[in-house]
Amino acid sequence: MSGIGYWLAKERGGQETRFMKRFAPTHWTVNFPRPMMAGVVTTAPDALRVDAVFYGSGDLAGLIWEAEDKWSHKLLAYETARDFRDCVLRFRWRSGGLRRLDQTHGPTLTIEGRDAEGHARSWYVRLWNYANGDAEDTEIVLDFSSVEGGFLLPEESDPVWAGDIDRMFISLAPPDYDAGDTVFATGVEGWAELSGIRCDGAGSVLAVGDVVVPEHGLSMATGYDDCLNQTPERIVGAIHALGYRGDINHYVGMSHYFRLLPVGGGHAVTLEGGALNAPCAAWHADFARRAKAMGLGVIWSLSYELFDAHCPEAWKQRAENGDPALTGWTPPSTLLSPAHAGAMSYLQAVASSFVTMALSEDIAVKFQVGEPWWWVMPADGRICLYDDAARAALGGSPVSIPDVRGTLSAGQKALLDAAGAILAASTASLCAAVKGQAPGAVTHLLAYLPTVLDPLAPEAKRANMPVDWAEPAFDVLQLEDYDWVTQGRRRLTARGVEEATARLGYPIERQHYLSGFVLAPEDAAQWREIAGEADAAVRRGTAATFIWALPQVARDGFTCFRLDGEEDMQAFDDIVFPLSVGREASLSPAFSTQIVESPSGHERRTSDWADARLSFDAGPGVRSEADIAELIAFFRARRGAARGFRFTDPFDDRSCAAGGTPDPMDQRLGVGDGIRAEFQLMRFYGEGEEAQARTITRPVAGSVRVAVDGVEQLSGWSHAGLGVIAFDAAPQEGAVLTAGFRFDVPVRFAEDRLDINRATFAAGEAPSVPLVEIRE
Repeated sequence: MSGIGYWLAKERGGQETRFMKRFAPTHWTVNFPRPMMAGVVTTAPDALRVDAVFYGSGDLAGLIWEAEDKWSHKLLAYETARDFRDCVLRFRWRSGGLRRLDQTHGPTLTIEGRDAEGHARSWYVRLWNYANGDAEDTEIVLDFSSVEGGFLLPEESDPVWAGDIDRMFISLAPPDYDAGDTVFATGVEGWAELSGIRCDGAGSVLAVGDVVVPEHGLSMATGYDDCLNQTPERIVGAIHALGYRGDINHYVGMSHYFRLLPVGGGHAVTLEGGALNAPCAAWHADFARRAKAMGLGVIWSLSYELFDAHCPEAWKQRAENGDPALTGWTPPSTLLSPAHAGAMSYLQAVASSFVTMALSEDIAVKFQVGEPWWWVMPADGRICLYDDAARAALGGSPVSIPDVRGTLSAGQKALLDAAGAILAASTASLCAAVKGQAPGAVTHLLAYLPTVLDPLAPEAKRANMPVDWAEPAFDVLQLEDYDWVTQGRRRLTARGVEEATARLGYPIERQHYLSGFVLAPEDAAQWREIAGEADAAVRRGTAATFIWALPQVARDGFTCFRLDGEEDMQAFDDIVFPLSVGREASLSPAFSTQIVESPSGHERRTSDWADARLSFDAGPGVRSEADIAELIAFFRARRGAARGFRFTDPFDDRSCAAGGTPDPMDQRLGVGDGIRAEFQLMRFYGEGEEAQARTITRPVAGSVRVAVDGVEQLSGWSHAGLGVIAFDAAPQEGAVLTAGFRFDVPVRFAEDRLDINRATFAAGEAPSVPLVEIRE
């Protein structure tokens, strides 16, 4: 067997390295404030280009080089080197549509670090002071051993101490920059090119990770909003180096791809001049070229989600009281109404731009409708299908649904069905527009299972997984459920995949699965669940499995690999040992303790196992020749010691005292935190914190009883397998969870040989049938 394994790389530890020049074009980044936009691409091994669009007189972008690599995966990062004193940087500068080098507020190199005494400070180096040419086409040379800040030299000289630098950036501003807040009537586009980039000197070479992870069968998902600050060459190179293959599932974003026009003191998206702003178009064209060069495809993902501040008010989904559908991101995004013709036409125009890009770069057109849904307010279950366009499409006065969770009336269900039909019609139109432009396009639907199949809102799927999406509405069904995954709710994942498959009819070979993601670095332990669900998706035959997403993978050092020829799951037959041994069987619990004795006779004891491992001899249960025949048949079926099975311990098989009836208050199950929904059955021996804990993986079917705060729960939970109790809804914070149960011990035959002598058995001697507990 094989499977997916992983580790979290905190730093390189003997892996391959190479060397690169400091200031390599691939590793510059950009940063800028909203609402402006900028992007950087590499144009040659020694050149890069920055495109920007400015919307106000105070907009300013930075082209950044950092002494510490904060963006690469740990195995691909360049070394941290803060001393620039021995470096000389040369490049040709060309620009257009920007503040010129010779003007005030022209391109300036800001250097941030510490002076020779260790005090934090910044220097402002006017590039024009180091230029040899005109103000928009010149050669620049910066010798960091003698570079000086200040506008006029030598009058305003501010010598730079370049021995302890954190970062430096070149500022890019529009021609009418004045550090103010004047709004431009339309976006102002500008660009700058650095070519012939060369760094010389003793500090000009950096070690950089050169790891190439073997292919592991998984693919990568990215999002433009999270990686637009980096060059596409760096992004695609990292994906390939980390072993990901197939298609890159690329979310084109919800907050940076569009063009804007000033509206009512803010800005709103527009199609004037095209759907995509210039930096976005340049970045994605280069992204497509880089992916093609690496043998990777691109699935362009476009969702109904849009940055709220730039979304026209009439386009937004709304709750019954008029509240807009706002996601939980900061700053928030909103959801476009599938019933609004203008909003849907806008999405079709955006999709057309990316299809045109794919066709021009000669890559296969693959398009995803990403997470289209009617938003449900997480706090109170209000569904947002009451915007003006939706009301009109739903008959003018749709019935009220105060809470989509729980039991709904026939009229409310009919409304959800009608809303689902509107949603399906909108996605069909979007896909038809794509295929009209590229008849061979492969269309994908991404459904987010925790919302569309929420166990607390069983009728919501009428609106958010409409039957009109059923095969063959799309070519591929993509499923995502990162909330369930990171919360360890494996049962819901499996059930959600089954329900989506049954409802929409896409066979597993036409399904994709997106596993992840880890939102915060302090939650890096969640990668275990993500890798586990990715492995489960591969095992069930999913056509492609994606890890979501690259920025989090790089941040936490997530490194995936395939386990070939190893069994990560023990072979186990879920049946009970067939002979009743009663109390005549022998039992041997064993721990493993390392004991070191000093010359004085004192001991140091280290316990290797948290739980005892049990051994049994079931021979006394063999009482007749018929029992012998049954034992031999059972032994052969298990292939000796190869396969495990259940064994009922005659001395300890329940959560209470021997011979008692299990009570739901017997054993601690856990304490609710409002998020976690799955808890492992445990059997405790002893009292308090010192009690020895035993994991129970094989409870007897029908024996488990569960209580919350002392009240037995007859519903709302189930046994998800291997002793995991899964609640339909996460128990509230502070709720005390307990359980009672009977259980069997997972065991195997201790040996591959079974010795039975008929003569000695007939004389009254029981055979030896040794069994040993297996860990699960």
